[in-house]
Amino acid sequence: MKVLSKEVFEKLASTDSPTVSNAIEATHHRPLIEGFAGPKVRCMFPAMGITLGYALTIQVDSTSPGPPAIGAGVRQMVEMLEQAPRPAVLVYQDIGPNPGGASIFGEFIATFVQRVGAIAVVTDGTVRDIAEVEALGFQYFANGSTVSHGNARLVRIGVPVVVDGMYVEPGDIIHGDVNGVLNIPFEVADQLPALIDEIKSSEHATIEFLKSKDFTIDAALRRVGH
Repeated sequence: MKVLSKEVFEKLASTDSPTVSNAIEATHHRPLIEGFAGPKVRCMFPAMGITLGYALTIQVDSTSPGPPAIGAGVRQMVEMLEQAPRPAVLVYQDIGPNPGGASIFGEFIATFVQRVGAIAVVTDGTVRDIAEVEALGFQYFANGSTVSHGNARLVRIGVPVVVDGMYVEPGDIIHGDVNGVLNIPFEVADQLPALIDEIKSSEHATIEFLKSKDFTIDAALRRVGH
């Protein structure tokens, strides 16, 4: 799998997700409505700052009835994680009959996968053990929390997934912060540092103008192309 250069990785890891999103938009690489997760996937631990890593994708089901299947697939997932690029971000799509109806992640699995190189989970499902996982320094991007793990099992690992509208393949670059989560295309990643600097400079100048004594509505609109 491809990985970013050290310089590009460090730049992206120090830039907020909305600015990275704006930089991707400036490349015209994909439609404006693609490449990011919707509001179901929210940052549970904002104080941890920016998360950046490579996706290991999983489809999980915690709400199907039947014989207990708790933990099915974990060995396969951990073995794949051991071989994956670091840092890894687990991207879980809840495909059960009641998505989010039971927790698909908690303290035990967070501690385990953190030891093997993961730094976060991104899921349209729910999680638990909030205080304990925050204390680990492991990030949750999830659709809230539930107290029970239900009948959780990993159904497919290393397949394309869709998490609240965001399409992710194994090895994709995942970037997230308090604002949400997006998928960075490898094809344009090397262009983003320069674009980030341009966007920050332009936005800073515009905001300073909006606060200045020279402000007029017409001039402000013209500065942003209206």
